[in-house]
Amino acid sequence: MVLNVNRYVCGYCGACVAVCPHCVLELVETWLEIGSGCTECGTCVKICPVGALSLDEVKA
Repeated sequence: MVLNVNRYVCGYCGACVAVCPHCVLELVETWLEIGSGCTECGTCVKICPVGALSLDEVKA
């Protein structure tokens, strides 16, 4: 699985950053950075108020 951000939908509210248990999400101006320590736990996906985050299968 891989965490994806739909940058056209994301409102950059920072809700995902606040709930990330591993502190790997960072809001940099109008850009959401996903750090390498992401465990794809899905906490941020569940909290996103606009549905901009998704966990998708990795394509081989």
